Amino acid sequence: MAAAFIDYYQTLGVPKDADEKTIKKAYRKLARQFHPDVNPDNAEAERKFKQINEAFQVLSDAEKRAKYNKYGENWEHAEAYEEAARQRGRRAGAGGSPFGSGGGQGYTYTTEGGDFSDFFRTMFGEERGGGFGGGGYRQRTMSSKGQDYNAELHLRLREILVAHKRVLTVNGNNIRLTIPAGVEDGQTIRIKGQGGPGRNGGPKGDLYLTFRIENDTPFRRKGADLHLDHGVDLYTAVLGGKTEVPTLESRVAVTVPPATQNGKVIRLRGKGMPRYRESGSGDLYLNLTVELPTELSAEEKILFEQLATLAGKKA
Repeated sequence: MAAAFIDYYQTLGVPKDADEKTIKKAYRKLARQFHPDVNPDNAEAERKFKQINEAFQVLSDAEKRAKYNKYGENWEHAEAYEEAARQRGRRAGAGGSPFGSGGGQGYTYTTEGGDFSDFFRTMFGEERGGGFGGGGYRQRTMSSKGQDYNAELHLRLREILVAHKRVLTVNGNNIRLTIPAGVEDGQTIRIKGQGGPGRNGGPKGDLYLTFRIENDTPFRRKGADLHLDHGVDLYTAVLGGKTEVPTLESRVAVTVPPATQNGKVIRLRGKGMPRYRESGSGDLYLNLTVELPTELSAEEKILFEQLATLAGKKA
């Protein structure tokens, strides 16, 4: 019994005229909801997750989507159908028949209750041994590459400081791979041969894995560099001194020069993110903010007044 036709638009819950952004947003929401890691030992959720990935793989690709819109469940055979139509047109133009040869007696082919797929099978699905008068048919099959899969891997910023190995479950298959250090949010890599099975001996499809990096730190990431707002007290800013600064891996002491102005930027070399597929790391940029005292004792207030007098700031 043939499998029921799956409406990809209905699977993702989007209209047929949905744009790329709407399709991607719907996919991400459903993928999180039905992901096997969120629904362990739930066969129905796993089945739904596979359907969601299959639908997104087709609808997110403009060429595949166009074929799907035109041919529906037979979209994967679009090229074969179109080639059959071209052959029919050429042969009909040459002799009025898909089987005739120019200048000879023509043969007329009618479907009589069949459809275009019947014509396709007649034209390309079978070969008659020994010409028209010979006996027997030989079935001819067409191989094709398996479907490509799309998946997302969610990581925290600190998890990509070093390369590490992960086991991913995609459509029920466990895939071992190494997560490179320093991958970017939204970056997609191709894992060859980890997609759907090929048809009639064709190669397997590929897996396109997109990284989603959650930044749960106070740092702002720009490529391999990090930026951090860091407060220093008024006395350290005026007189100079040391301040302890956090990095992604530890805390370090930083020298603040005397008379440091609010907004001064200090660069810490090599304290940023590892560079993707390169040696070394980016830098950490500290944006210093001078913190003024909010409560002064009577003695401190007198001292500040004396400073103001010395600086000529007090009448």
